[in-house]
Amino acid sequence: MTENTPDRARARFPGISSRAYEHPADRSALVALRSLSGFDVVLRKLSGLINERSLRLMFLGGTVRVGEDQFRNIYDMVRDASYVLDMPEVPELYVRQDPTPNAMALGSDHPFIVLNTGLIDLLDDEELRFVVGHEVGHILSGHAVYQTMMQILLQLGSRLAWLPLGNMGIAAIIIGLREWFRKAELSSDRAGLLVGQDLDAAKRVMMKLAGGTRLGEMSSEAFLEQAREYDAAGDVRDGLLKFLNLLGQSHPFAVIRFAEIDRWARSGEYERILAGDYPRRDDDGRASVTDEIREAARSYRESWERTADPFVGKVRDMADAAAGAAGGLFDRFTRRDNGPTDSN
Repeated sequence: MTENTPDRARARFPGISSRAYEHPADRSALVALRSLSGFDVVLRKLSGLINERSLRLMFLGGTVRVGEDQFRNIYDMVRDASYVLDMPEVPELYVRQDPTPNAMALGSDHPFIVLNTGLIDLLDDEELRFVVGHEVGHILSGHAVYQTMMQILLQLGSRLAWLPLGNMGIAAIIIGLREWFRKAELSSDRAGLLVGQDLDAAKRVMMKLAGGTRLGEMSSEAFLEQAREYDAAGDVRDGLLKFLNLLGQSHPFAVIRFAEIDRWARSGEYERILAGDYPRRDDDGRASVTDEIREAARSYRESWERTADPFVGKVRDMADAAAGAAGGLFDRFTRRDNGPTDSN
């Protein structure tokens, strides 16, 4: 790692709810799942007794746990991230010898973070701070717990696969789950920005994940233009191919993440949170599932209207045409039921 630490203080967010930074599609799913409080508690306990215990022992025996005497710099980062997001406890963090640039948050009852050495070697300090904040954001949102819940629901649903069209139904569920997981990554990117409070560092992470360490050979402006070109695609065929390419991905592509974090930072939401205007976790129990679903629908519609992708445009036009036809049919039946409205 190289030194790139700005000389400044970072804002702290006492009592911040993860709803403050979660992508609307991610947030609506999480609010709905949090309403299943009994299932949530049971799952946490079972996961903590079985999977989490095994995983923690595996990493305790085969990796390096950061602390006062090991990887002190990274230890300070996870403590700082937990302080900024007002976490109830500082998660353990393990460094694993693996050249793949990757990080993950695991567990549910006592979640912990794993950083690969490939990622540590790739990033400077402020970029790594963003990644640590990203993983702490996953923990604050409870993504591991709720994704496990969804996997259980998926397994229960697979029992219906013998029914006609059952496999198609399960495939649709899997597609929906992966779409949620990708939106969860965008949520945690926002958490990483709140922790590091350095937009340039967040952008550099995406550029390095896409093109490696030679930042001198890259340009953030050109990379953003690349994101716009990817969004616009070429024709309807390219849009369909993009959709198919994403189906098996757990993360959005780097150019998408770059553009999304740039857009969110400039949307006003980021500045409002920095100023102390954000939802508190004490109010999480009163969050409305219906309101969050409506917000997710609004977010998707805005995304559809913003994109230049011809494939999405065709889908949007077909949806609008179908809605118009349905509305016209409804009007016809309404007039038939109510009789003529013209007195002549």
